[in-house]
Amino acid sequence: MKTFSATPADIDKKWILIDAEGVVLGRLASIIAMRLRGKHKPTFTPHMDMGDNVIVINADKIQLTGKKRTDKVHYWHTGYPGGIKSRTAEQILEGKFPERVVTKAVQRMLPGNKLSRQQMTHLRVFAGTEHGMEAQKPEVLDVKSMNKKNTREG
Repeated sequence: MKTFSATPADIDKKWILIDAEGVVLGRLASIIAMRLRGKHKPTFTPHMDMGDNVIVINADKIQLTGKKRTDKVHYWHTGYPGGIKSRTAEQILEGKFPERVVTKAVQRMLPGNKLSRQQMTHLRVFAGTEHGMEAQKPEVLDVKSMNKKNTREG
């Protein structure tokens, strides 16, 4: 028995559409990260970019469990002395770019290397229901029906 190692000719990328309305953030991010890496495929090869292209809509209607909406704080540094900044998840979701909460959650579930940065370019997150990717004919992945814990009434 030989170990299979995928080559660029073996890679078959699909387009996946996920509706994030009412879905718990961490559970959604782990599913997206698995799809981006290609771990759901039987021909998964760790050193190849063989994951699917993922489109996420309604990122502004994501759910957070517990008190994470008000207590979870995102920090960043401006690069200047004393330049630490912070915002809560609620401030980001109600702000100008609510899709950044989903993007950062997925990014932090991938390994921190060149390959994962390349895989992150295959993720498109939109705050509303409109996306410009109809020409790719994405398949709908219903995350809500996968597990009853994936949704949260809030």
